[in-house]
Amino acid sequence: MKIPRSNVDDYTAAMSEERRRFIRTNSGANLDHVGQFSGDPALYSGNIEHFVGVAQVPLGIAGPIKIIGEHARGDFLIPLATTEGTLVASYNRGMKLTRNAGGITVHVIDDKMNRAPVFVYKNAGRARDFGHWIDQNFSKIKELAESTTRAGTLLSIEQYAASKMRWLRFNYQCGDAAGQNMVTRATREACQWILDQQGQGLEWFSLAGNLDTDKKHSYINYINTRGKRVVAEITIPNEMIRTSFRTDAHTLHYQRKVSNVGAIMGGSVNNGAHAANGLTAMFIATGQDVANIAESSAAIVHAEETAPGDYYFSVTIPSLIVASYGGGTGLPTQRECLEMIGCYGAGKVNKLAEVMAAVVLAGDLSLSAAVMTDEWVSSHERLGRNR
Repeated sequence: MKIPRSNVDDYTAAMSEERRRFIRTNSGANLDHVGQFSGDPALYSGNIEHFVGVAQVPLGIAGPIKIIGEHARGDFLIPLATTEGTLVASYNRGMKLTRNAGGITVHVIDDKMNRAPVFVYKNAGRARDFGHWIDQNFSKIKELAESTTRAGTLLSIEQYAASKMRWLRFNYQCGDAAGQNMVTRATREACQWILDQQGQGLEWFSLAGNLDTDKKHSYINYINTRGKRVVAEITIPNEMIRTSFRTDAHTLHYQRKVSNVGAIMGGSVNNGAHAANGLTAMFIATGQDVANIAESSAAIVHAEETAPGDYYFSVTIPSLIVASYGGGTGLPTQRECLEMIGCYGAGKVNKLAEVMAAVVLAGDLSLSAAVMTDEWVSSHERLGRNR
């Protein structure tokens, strides 16, 4: 059994139909819906192999959400692709409250993408000396790394040592791309030169030393950032919480303190409610690499009951990995969703990051209130049952 493939042009309607016939013959599955799509198969070259069709995820909109950011300012309708009933309604409710409260303030406070090769030398002293040499030759390494890309800038190289091993964590800014492939190529170019200069006593080298923890959450990225570090915040009048959410600032703040303890007890990387819900729905809608949710859904939630009795609420996303250009962002429906929020193309990635952080905040507020007013189960029973 061999999957049909053309060495001449594998991205045609004929080839996708041939593979669907192959699947029908070997599994009996009817792919009538999978095979219905509006885009030319040629558009998917570089995004998928053995193309057979599309997995259609329901798409809804929430909002408008009012954002006061450095890059995203104004009211936005938010595309959310999900199969979880109640999700869009819950985020929509949070967006309404935050809009009535004047909007969510957002800032991108750090930006870096990493790759971390590892060098193993014959002893710890040689590995230490290698690290000193890296510091002394940073300018040359930067020149070589940046020679492979028009958009990437090498900011720094962090060093981490254990035994006779030395990890070099290359930190880049990547323009409007998420940047994983960009930084891999750039780091490889630099490492080829490093190996030529520093090969004596080298016992092992790997371009993937796993300290960047690509597509895996880690506390090094929680602290040092991978992707965009974004903070969203708002202060909501207590009376508005009473009217819209049927609870109050004191109750929400007490729940927040108890939830923090629960997150610590569970060893969670997110002390908030459900950042992964809104982010994943936006990732699917806008053509992001969905596996990056493993890192991007980590969050630090902080709240205060202010002196007048109002509610300050903030969400920090330490490793939000998104792109406004490249990857899946240019595919037909994904581009339309990015255009809906004015975030497609060059110069828009920080705007997109701010929008996503604001969406997370709105969703966390809404779910927290639903739990406190015992509307969590009833709303899912009413909106989220598809049997």
